[in-house]
Order: sequence, then C-alpha cells, then structure tokens
Amino acid sequence: MRILILGGTTEASALAARLAGRSKFSPLLSMAGRTSDPRPMPVPTRIGGFGGAAGLARFLQDEGIEAVVDATHPFAAVISRNAAEACRQTHVPLLALRRPAWTRQEGDHWIEVSSMEAAVNALGQAPRRVFLTVGRLELAPFAVAPQHTYLVRTIEPIGNALMAPNVAAIQDRAPFDEAAERLLMERERVDVVVTKNSGGAATYPKILAAQSLRLPVIVVTRPQKPLDTEEVATADAALDWLERVHGRIP
Repeated sequence: MRILILGGTTEASALAARLAGRSKFSPLLSMAGRTSDPRPMPVPTRIGGFGGAAGLARFLQDEGIEAVVDATHPFAAVISRNAAEACRQTHVPLLALRRPAWTRQEGDHWIEVSSMEAAVNALGQAPRRVFLTVGRLELAPFAVAPQHTYLVRTIEPIGNALMAPNVAAIQDRAPFDEAAERLLMERERVDVVVTKNSGGAATYPKILAAQSLRLPVIVVTRPQKPLDTEEVATADAALDWLERVHGRIP
C-alpha cells in the first residue's frame, strides 16, 4: 500500500520508523523543506510543496497514493486544509496524526492569545526581556516592539527575520531539559516567555522551567484544522489505522 506521510514532526518520524521494512507498506515522507539539515529518515523522502490542494490531488493520483497521514506541525494549517481537500477530491483515506495541545497546569501563569500580533500586544509597552520560541518564520511581528530585548531560539539561523536593536539568537534543536531551560532563563534574566502551543514532550521543559521561576508565558493557541478528519495522537495508533485501511484494499 502506497502511503504519503505529510511530515516535519517527531510524530511523522516515529511513524516512518514503524513503517520502514514492512513489505506491505510503501511509505513516502514529504517535508516542506524549511530545515536545511533535516535528520535522515528510514523511508524515501521528498522535499518541497505540492502547489496547493489541486497540486496535491494530482500528486496523489500520479503516485498511486492509497492513504495519507497528515502528521504536519499543529500550526501548519494550510497544508492540512489542502490535504483534506485533495483527499476529498481523490477519495483517498486521510488520517490526522496530531499531538495533544499543552493544557494549563496549577502554577502556570499563562496568557493565551490567538496570533503573533496579539502576542506582541500582550508584551505591553514597558521594556521586557523576552524569550521567543515561536520559530523563525513567526518573528517579524515583534519588530513593531523594539523596546524589548529578545532572546530568540530557532533551529535555523534567523538572519534578518527580526529587525530590532536588541536581539540575541540561539540555534538549538529539541528535545530540551528542564534544568537547562531554567538555567538559561536565569542567566539571561528572562521576564516573559512567548511560545506556540505546539504540544509534545520535546519542548515542554520550557513551560516547566517558566512555572518554577514564576514567569508569565504568552501562549499562542493553535489555528483551527479540518474538523471532519479522523484524528489520532500517536504513531502506534496511526499504524493501527493503516493496517485497517490496508485490510480494506481488494
């Protein structure tokens, strides 16, 4: 069975690892290409977009794809909408593999907002030392608040993505450690953390560290994804779904 995994996440990599070597499955992992040095995968991989829902529909037909697993980042709303539309057009079964969102715990001081622009407003006018962990592509809105000092952590170099006078950049890749996160925030005298609600364990230590230091965390909530797509939370559950789909193929 020919499978397309829309990836770029830990969950996509985990599913690819489970499918590797299984003779009845022929997986193809697709990544957007936003990371210049992606980790090697145990299954064939393609890099780049599809050209919208219509382009993805053509790809599914041309490649004989029999099932799609959308394991993209929780904030990758466009590709999820395109996948839902393309699968409707081609009648290809679609599953969403989505990690659960983080939820506020006792001791958390969260300020939940719906966009990066709202996150900028939530910082206020008084200068603050801000730990930004929202990804390189989401940095531009913070340029309108140059009074703050920004500590930015991304996988890729930020270049000129944040045009502000006081910016320090760290290149690092999850998973992170709570104790190390706490030391970083203390050393940099962080006043507030800004993050997407990406979910998962790999980057959650920053939430725990902020909680222990009693720091406020501005949390950007997830965009809405297609609600009519069947959804699971783990690679094992996605594998079970693929087994069921395979069993229905004549």
